[in-house]
Amino acid sequence: MAEHAIVALTINGELHELTIDTRTSLLDLLREQLGLTGAKKACDHGQCGACTVLIDGRRANACLALAVAHDGAELLTVEGLADNGSLHPLQAAFVERDAFQCGYCTPGQLCSAVGMLDEVAAGWPSYVSHDLTAPALNADEIRERMSGNICRCGAYPNIVAAIEDVA
Repeated sequence: MAEHAIVALTINGELHELTIDTRTSLLDLLREQLGLTGAKKACDHGQCGACTVLIDGRRANACLALAVAHDGAELLTVEGLADNGSLHPLQAAFVERDAFQCGYCTPGQLCSAVGMLDEVAAGWPSYVSHDLTAPALNADEIRERMSGNICRCGAYPNIVAAIEDVA
């Protein structure tokens, strides 16, 4: 017999109080209960990044996160990136640089890039960081920091270029 819990989540600025099965992942909650289908269910094992969202400002694979464990959290999905109809700068750069082909990974790439740029602004190093005082990210640093997001089409050069434009 499944157990249920009440959770309160702020998703893209809107508070949701929901009764959920305690086994529900954030990805299934977003897609199946709230109709927010931007985060994609691809590998469902946390290996591809297509389901990346921001939980309390940090990048996370929604397929691996149990919704009940994030009661009270603030989530940002790709649907919440735009501001009053204006694209987020990264969304605009992805369009300008044609940084997608099939587009399946794009929502996760965008959320991951937003989180990654926040990490850089906070001074968090990556495996390839040589100079934490450097004013801008280089392509190697971007590739390393975005390595959890896979694009099966191979749009990486344009994805990196779009992120460089915004960084």
